[in-house]
Amino acid sequence: MKRVAILTSGGDAPGMNAFIRAAARAAIQAGLDALGVRRGYAGLIDGDFLPLDRRLTANRIAKGGTFLGTARCEKFYSAQGRAAAADQLRKAGVDGLLVCGGDGSFQGAQLLHAEHGISVVGVPGTIDNDLCGTDFTIGYDTAINTAAEAIDRIRDTAESHGRVFFIEVMGRHAGHIAMEVGIACGAEFIAVPESVTKLDLLRRRIVEQGSGRRTIVVVGEGDEAGGARDIAAAINKDLDIDSRITILGHIQRGGAPTVRDRILASNLGAAAVQVLLDGRSNVMVGEVGGELRFTEFRHTWGRHKDIPKQIERLAELLV
Repeated sequence: MKRVAILTSGGDAPGMNAFIRAAARAAIQAGLDALGVRRGYAGLIDGDFLPLDRRLTANRIAKGGTFLGTARCEKFYSAQGRAAAADQLRKAGVDGLLVCGGDGSFQGAQLLHAEHGISVVGVPGTIDNDLCGTDFTIGYDTAINTAAEAIDRIRDTAESHGRVFFIEVMGRHAGHIAMEVGIACGAEFIAVPESVTKLDLLRRRIVEQGSGRRTIVVVGEGDEAGGARDIAAAINKDLDIDSRITILGHIQRGGAPTVRDRILASNLGAAAVQVLLDGRSNVMVGEVGGELRFTEFRHTWGRHKDIPKQIERLAELLV
């Protein structure tokens, strides 16, 4: 193996720059050339490569986003698009590809490997923490800390005015962010996609709080009862309350990564290079119980990653 390519794909996540830095430097230390791929799979199809060295990866680790850029690429969903991407890799003399992204990124990586024999290793990069084979994904810790800081600020105004705040956090199919942030911020109610939202219970909680008392309701965007707007509308039909809706949105994906995310991204990025050097492919490198774990791509998204039972029990006890 002489040359590796590194790309970030799907939604950006804090810590992706730390991954790029670690993967590039680990490759260089091993005597390999490192190429960055601009704009994810879209850039791969176009052959948009950038030679990476220690200078270019310096002063990146503390920055959010991804300096290589990312994009959702419709062309890569087609066999023709993947064939074009494989052709670009061969033309550039790339022996192995490192992909940091989520389930869609890994499904594309698996097809690239299956159809064209490209050696691909993945690293989990998504704030949703919804990939099996790793305790935490790159960006998750930063996202929950960002959300918690925002909700702590909202609590101050909720307390001052005695309002009910319905606060929506990201997590289209997974409630990890909502659950942990809700516990950490002392929410009175948490709604997540993994469980049925009991609106009658929420109504009772609000009534029990009493008029003029603040109530924080944290809602995962993928909850089956709807997002914060739908749940607030259902509650406001029956209760005469002073309420507000806050959707935190993409603020959770931006900003400087936490130390935890920087270390996780660095560890997994360096380990991914070693996996390629060891001749392995079609796997994601994760971290479980502090140890590296290698999971075939198809098993990372093939089943739902449940919220840990102890976290569910804690929410039942405290919320």
